[in-house]
Amino acid sequence: MIEAKNTQRATVRLGYDGKVYKIFHGPDAQARYANEVRVLRYLEFRECPFVPQVIEAHPERLELVTNNCGGRVEQISEAKLKELFAELEQYGVRHDDAYLRNVTYRESDGRFCLIDFEFATILDPSVSIDEDPSKGVDPKEIRKVQLDWSGMTNVGRFRTNNEDAFLAAMLDRRGISYLGFAGSSTIDNREFIFAVSDGMGGQKSGEFASKIATQKITQRLPREFGMKVGSEQVYVAKVILELLESIHQDMLDLSKYDSNCIEMGATLTLVWFRNDRLYFGHIGDSRLYHLHADAGLQQLTEDHTHVGWLRRSGQINEREAREHPQRSALSQCLGSGHRYLRPQVGTVRYFPGDTFILLTDGVVEGIWDHAIEDLVRNPPSVMSAQSPAARLVLTAVNESGRDNATAVVIQTRA
Repeated sequence: MIEAKNTQRATVRLGYDGKVYKIFHGPDAQARYANEVRVLRYLEFRECPFVPQVIEAHPERLELVTNNCGGRVEQISEAKLKELFAELEQYGVRHDDAYLRNVTYRESDGRFCLIDFEFATILDPSVSIDEDPSKGVDPKEIRKVQLDWSGMTNVGRFRTNNEDAFLAAMLDRRGISYLGFAGSSTIDNREFIFAVSDGMGGQKSGEFASKIATQKITQRLPREFGMKVGSEQVYVAKVILELLESIHQDMLDLSKYDSNCIEMGATLTLVWFRNDRLYFGHIGDSRLYHLHADAGLQQLTEDHTHVGWLRRSGQINEREAREHPQRSALSQCLGSGHRYLRPQVGTVRYFPGDTFILLTDGVVEGIWDHAIEDLVRNPPSVMSAQSPAARLVLTAVNESGRDNATAVVIQTRA
């Protein structure tokens, strides 16, 4: 192994196997290591062709192993240097150490590359990728984790048809199995998928749209069961994005060729329990919440509305958002004539005691955030016999009921 760099911040060695071994030390070593891993995984997801790819990450010793992007460059024009770092920003990352020392030349394809991302910023982190994928539940314990789920949908008090749909399904070696309105199972070499969708469009097309969204999931994701890949987070994020794009295109095509489906569209929020992680994909204003075992309620998804942006940016509070006249005006959804998609895709580790809650806007409209947590965690005695999903839906219908209401609740335990 050849030592290529040994500074106060890192030691870099080049292996005869073609890999680069970088060990972080010195000030803020752990933070710099975590940032570089996170940024490189993000760039891999964005399919950036001129940066290293993570092969191994060892957080316990702050070692990062990547492929080799060629030799150092001794001289380059100022214009070319600016062009390289500007091109990187097209992939959503700004290199905050934009100097010649971080440029290499790859002889195999005659390409200038960029390296050393410990000081770099993800400009548009719509895809959440954890920095230390080796952490999480002990693999020996994954099989023992129990999932308890419940789902419910209700037409509401004023609608005549239900344009909401939800999905609860299990993947194993035999394929996909639909789950009931409530049940429980250990992970034990299985994967679980849950989703909610709110359809929209004229006549019956809204009802049709939400069914298309959930059914497409059951056609696509069984192929991925047990797939072993080097960077699972990046791979699964791509699978989810491709799935959302496929559903979107199907709806656009139907709108084009079937007059009954003009302006057909749908929101979709899905979660995929795979090993010790929950992966999620989202577009629209349905929501995914994480109720931590030892903390409060956190909304993982962003409402794709202008009102949602106003609330995220702190310009309005929850009450003002609920009363805003434009609260239901979607800026993003599947189909409905939207040309481009910018879905939200992410992943979180789950631990026994965590709860995940999927809701359509008909439930959100009828229940405040604090009430969601209370109904799941500490329901009134008169509702204790009902499933968590039923408590949420029936309370929302009673309080509002102007829209269809759907909930799926998944609780984990040891």
